[in-house]
Amino acid sequence: MKRKPGIFYGWIVLGAAFITIVLGYAIRNSFSVFYPVIVEEFGWGRGNTVLMFSIAILVYGLMAPIVGSLVDKFEPRLVLALGACIMGTGIALCSLATTQWQFYLLYGVMVAIGLSITGWTPLTTIVSNWFVKKRGLVFGILGAGFGSSLVSASIAQFLISSFGWQTSYIIIGIFSTVVIIPLCTVLIRRSPQEKELLPDGMPQPSSESHSLYELQTRDGSERKWADTTWTLSRAMKTSQFWLLFLLSFLHQGFAEQIAIAHQVYFFIDVGYQPMQAATIYSVFGVAFVVGNLCGSFSDRVGREKVFIPSCLLGTGAVSLLFLIKDTSQPWIAFVFAVCLGLGLGATGPVFFATVADLFHGKYFGSIQGSMILGFSLGGTISPWLAGFLHDQTGSYTVTFFMLLVSLIIAAVLMWLVAPRKLRPVAGCG
Repeated sequence: MKRKPGIFYGWIVLGAAFITIVLGYAIRNSFSVFYPVIVEEFGWGRGNTVLMFSIAILVYGLMAPIVGSLVDKFEPRLVLALGACIMGTGIALCSLATTQWQFYLLYGVMVAIGLSITGWTPLTTIVSNWFVKKRGLVFGILGAGFGSSLVSASIAQFLISSFGWQTSYIIIGIFSTVVIIPLCTVLIRRSPQEKELLPDGMPQPSSESHSLYELQTRDGSERKWADTTWTLSRAMKTSQFWLLFLLSFLHQGFAEQIAIAHQVYFFIDVGYQPMQAATIYSVFGVAFVVGNLCGSFSDRVGREKVFIPSCLLGTGAVSLLFLIKDTSQPWIAFVFAVCLGLGLGATGPVFFATVADLFHGKYFGSIQGSMILGFSLGGTISPWLAGFLHDQTGSYTVTFFMLLVSLIIAAVLMWLVAPRKLRPVAGCG
């Protein structure tokens, strides 16, 4: 293979993946502002209504290992286009829903299947083929796409206020479909080999005796681990896989999805107007984006040294929620949004970079999909549980304690995974 001059094509693939993530996850993460409107429209309880979000997370995760296998075997561009079509159609059809089971079917099942097919699992699998040395950075950029989707809350609230929630669903569905399908089909490529390139724009190996995988492996790292061809069944025999699976369940699933699903409702409960609550949520989203980009520091100092302090920052932010009783001290709400956004934002890219560091290879799609399944199991339980507990107790106090415990355990789990011992990053001595 010969390196071609000009911009490395991997950055173009990354750019297309970024936009796809922004638009795809904006559909799911805008639930936080549609949620109060739907409850008010139909007079349903919070627990039963938020169940549509929980079902969406579960279906999304159950599909992820299947999607990972599809991307491993078939043309990714076609897979992504199919997912975008299903997702956009599903969210547009939500405008016609009038019963809970219709929301469960359209949003909980159809939209979730489409998002899983065109979302994080296939895109990170593809991008991991293009970048090795800068995985923390590129996962941070992709995570920033997810964070940017949180900022869409204010846009969704504007659409709802201007056109109503039904028309807003139609606008969001059509716009996402007509952008994502041509973007992915024209620009996405599975691997550098399709463009006669090497990952990270690396030069051609000087000797055929050195494999590409050997070039990716840092001198002094654990050779036995690095030389293993990781399949899903082989990965599942390691403690690291299950520690990461549990971490995904607690952090990406349980803690993060509670913050996304219930944050706006909490601030409305204490007295903020819907647009004010959506603005705080958008600040959280902006901070989340910044945190995503900060995750790139793990390429230099090590994965644990970024992940663990970020979890502790998140616990400090959640602690502030116990102080918010009304709107008299709005600065606390914004400090919470900034700190939690930074904390949760930085941990996501580091987590997925760690998974890629340890298990990347020909079958990485199915392994990554299994990690997404772990996230979905936590994300299925947590939004419904938080809504149920609120219905029973009239507050989110118990939920806040669960958030604190989840973040602390996640920090401990990353230390036990110990990627520093198996695949230390290039800048970490």
